[in-house]
Amino acid sequence: MKPSLPLAMVLAFLLALGLAPAARAANEADYKTAYSAAEAASKEAASLRHQWTVTVSALAAAKKAADGGDFDRAVAAAKEAEALAKASIFQATTEKEAWKAMEIR
Repeated sequence: MKPSLPLAMVLAFLLALGLAPAARAANEADYKTAYSAAEAASKEAASLRHQWTVTVSALAAAKKAADGGDFDRAVAAAKEAEALAKASIFQATTEKEAWKAMEIR
């Protein structure tokens, strides 16, 4: 069984959305909003037992950049983390049923 969209395409699309350049300089409020969304998606992925380690790394990079006052980089890393978390959620939900198509009968 072939999924409707290859996982690589979905990942590329999500990452492209998350890494789109901002029109203005980010501030702390932008970072907090982006980080909160990324953290929520990451927690959902973890609840599905499908959290990617790169998501955790991207969240840590976002926090480190924000602690250093680089909110543009912090927002970009948080959006990347959110995209990765959403991609892992997509993978978890897709694979939850996809294995049945590969079962030997």
